[in-house]
Amino acid sequence: MTEADTSRSLPPEARSDARPVVRLRPKAEARAIRHGFPWVYADELVTDRRTQALTPGALAVLEDAERRPLGLVTVNIKSKIIARMLDRDPEAVIDGAWLGARITRAQALRDRLYEAPFYRLVHAEADGLPGVIIDRFGDAAVIQPNAAWAEAHIDALAAALIEVTGVTTIVKNASGRSRGLEGLNEETVLLTGALAGPVPVPMNGAIYMADLMGGQKTGLFFDQRPNHAFAARLAKGARVLDVFSHVGGFALAALAAGAESAVAVDGSAPALALAEAGAQAMGAAARLSVRQGDAFGALEALAAEGAQFDLVVCDPPAFAPSKAALEAGLRAYERVARLAAPLVAPGGYLVLCSCSHAADLAHFRNASARGIGRAGRRGQLLHSGSAGPDHPMLPQLAESGYLKALFFRLDG
Repeated sequence: MTEADTSRSLPPEARSDARPVVRLRPKAEARAIRHGFPWVYADELVTDRRTQALTPGALAVLEDAERRPLGLVTVNIKSKIIARMLDRDPEAVIDGAWLGARITRAQALRDRLYEAPFYRLVHAEADGLPGVIIDRFGDAAVIQPNAAWAEAHIDALAAALIEVTGVTTIVKNASGRSRGLEGLNEETVLLTGALAGPVPVPMNGAIYMADLMGGQKTGLFFDQRPNHAFAARLAKGARVLDVFSHVGGFALAALAAGAESAVAVDGSAPALALAEAGAQAMGAAARLSVRQGDAFGALEALAAEGAQFDLVVCDPPAFAPSKAALEAGLRAYERVARLAAPLVAPGGYLVLCSCSHAADLAHFRNASARGIGRAGRRGQLLHSGSAGPDHPMLPQLAESGYLKALFFRLDG
């Protein structure tokens, strides 16, 4: 598809002619938008009949209450995030060239950071493509169009991705909580190319098997790469327990670094099968064992068995996905710490992770420390980790800096 073809494939409102206008309410904070905040919430926008009639994902010029233009936004009347900033230029044309320029900029950063093309290529607002996640797996890529505008432009987005990166296989993974909040359906489809099975991903000396069609999220969590690496530094000769392991994230990195053994615990049997396949590909199958089932139950069972490990890692799903869930989420993180701490051998290490943006570092650290203390353990906080640089933060958007990893050394 040529650039001209890509432009013609876009809806008419993607071009700069005849665009609707949406306006902030008089008390809305236009200054935040001018200073880089990318979202407008539903109670901040005038929602007259013309605005309510806009198709989800439609483009519009955003004005402040004094009718001064702020930029080009995408509007979804069904979402609490009713408008997302696409371009500070209200006359910007959202075509193949525009999409390609954003992807090219993102690619340039990853080319500088990584030798091999396995990384998050586009991290939504932080890379200038609101609600769009693209993870790259060599010649394949997975697009998550988590905003209505991205769903409407998925063909043009895929064409631009192919033109910039040369990938031959693209999966559209349209699942998860974010799409539900946008009023979008769920589906996972192969847009182009072919997949023969899970894709081997080399990372931190380990080999991970990523199921791009049937796995969780895009098939692999690239965000934990630097935390896998830090944990691996503690793992040589160690007995390792990786709870909520998915496809063996921390366990396989530890084995690659010379761990004596690793136990991977997860509720998903298919994920554990991929962990075993990764260990097999690394030549470390004899040192990995798996336990399928509820993580809390597994922690309690291991304690009843008197099990001890030199390195214990707990990387649960988001227990606090929203502010409303914060208190319950913090109690869950505290419980994880309380159940995991007794399994750490004297002088060993406990790694606790959170991917909940609603639980900031201070809240998560305090909950973790309470849990460790209530288990009768004390220790040092060695390191606080975050997502890798292929998951850049937009400084004005706290939600883009969601991942936290705490590394403790526990006393006897």
